[in-house]
Amino acid sequence: MFEDLILKATEVLNPRQLSSAAEAGSVAAALLTNSGQIYTGICIETKCSMGFCAEHAAAAAMITAGESHVVKMVAINKRGNVLPPCGRCREFISQLNDKNIEAEVLINRKKSMKLKELLPYDWREAKMSEID
Repeated sequence: MFEDLILKATEVLNPRQLSSAAEAGSVAAALLTNSGQIYTGICIETKCSMGFCAEHAAAAAMITAGESHVVKMVAINKRGNVLPPCGRCREFISQLNDKNIEAEVLINRKKSMKLKELLPYDWREAKMSEID
């Protein structure tokens, strides 16, 4: 099933310069939801760091379509290498649906991990007494 996601991500991968200050498409992501739909997105990078990751774009498409439960996800770069999601993307996806913590994330061509393994300490589970 990850091969289908890699294929879908590859279809939208299209590195290009948008302006003197922005480029897009050097990373693409694909998310599989519990309904069987696949949503894709690409990164947008800007000189002043206001861009966003491909996983965020794919998640936005998913939310726009009325879904939020991710069961599998993958990101690839312009060379076709699988990239594990950055910490911001891990946290973002985990907050969109409580079940997303169980999503299988491809971290390289041969290994996947559950999102909860990539976020081993969930701040939502901390007791206030532990934080003080």
